[in-house]
Amino acid sequence: MKYYSRIILTLLAIMTFGSCKEETEKKEEVLRPVNYQVVGTANTQKIRTFSGVAKASDAIGLSFRSSGIITEVNHWKGAKVKKGDIIARLDNVEANLAYEQSVSALNSANSTMKTAKSALDRMKSLYEKGSQSLSDYEQAKNSYQSALDQYESAKRNRGIQATQLGYGVIRAPKDGVISSTDGAVDERVSAGHQFAILNAGDDMKIEVGLSESVINKVQVGMLTKLEFSAVENGNFDGTIIEVSPSIDANSSTYITAIGITNPSPDIKPGMAANVTFNFGADEDVSDDTLVVPVKAVGEDGNGNFVFIIETEDDKTGIAKKQAIEVGELTSDGFKIKSGLNGGEKIATAGLQTLLDGQKVRLQ
Repeated sequence: MKYYSRIILTLLAIMTFGSCKEETEKKEEVLRPVNYQVVGTANTQKIRTFSGVAKASDAIGLSFRSSGIITEVNHWKGAKVKKGDIIARLDNVEANLAYEQSVSALNSANSTMKTAKSALDRMKSLYEKGSQSLSDYEQAKNSYQSALDQYESAKRNRGIQATQLGYGVIRAPKDGVISSTDGAVDERVSAGHQFAILNAGDDMKIEVGLSESVINKVQVGMLTKLEFSAVENGNFDGTIIEVSPSIDANSSTYITAIGITNPSPDIKPGMAANVTFNFGADEDVSDDTLVVPVKAVGEDGNGNFVFIIETEDDKTGIAKKQAIEVGELTSDGFKIKSGLNGGEKIATAGLQTLLDGQKVRLQ
């Protein structure tokens, strides 16, 4: 009897453990992330907001020009420096060895040149007295010229090696503040390693990455609106001062710089900013037609559709398939004839794999 009781208890434990495991697996449900956009009119679609970051207008990257081991760091992140201050230094073993070899080679070449000059002077005197032939004199001249060329080459090489001694030292090119450092004493770094960033200017700018779909709509001088959540009364005006002509390999966006028209000392490098562009500011025609991006519109046997994301917390939601009737295709997307009222959140990517009623995570 005791034997059967143990079996029953064991089975109950297994069933309980399995039930708990199933509940845990349900709790650990992974929701598919989706990008979304709020449906608006043609006018509102022209107003777009992007995330940017504040940077010093004169941010200078400071790098080692040779490889080696860091032996000295005099200024870390947050330090104020003056022009010419030594920020960090390498051991420079290889550079020192190359310089010593260049000095030795120069001394040897100098000795050879002096010997050749003495031989030439002696040969010239003997030639003028008729004791040596012209060919011997010409040979002495050639030997001296060759020794002189080697000396000049050795002197130039010493100068180059002396310059490279400085490649293992980082000096501040201007007065400023070290905003970041990357490295530590006894760490080996390669040539070109950026050890620090120096904020040398008092002015601030905002850098924002723009996608290829909007980059051709911006130009230098265009006005923007800036909002800093970390700054009291953090609304400012901005003007585009730089537009990158090529895409950034790291972010796959075009880096655009915005100058702050009415700057505040409360804006610090690294602060996040919302940058709002009005791409229709120069247009006089008002258009209240609803517009959705082309990538948000799918098509099946019943016609066109979008996925509306129903959500209560703007974090998770349910994807609902909604039939729509599209009209004219514009540069901003499809004009909507019916099916949407405006203000809905719609998925803008991966429509082929979304399912009606699927739970999703907004991003």
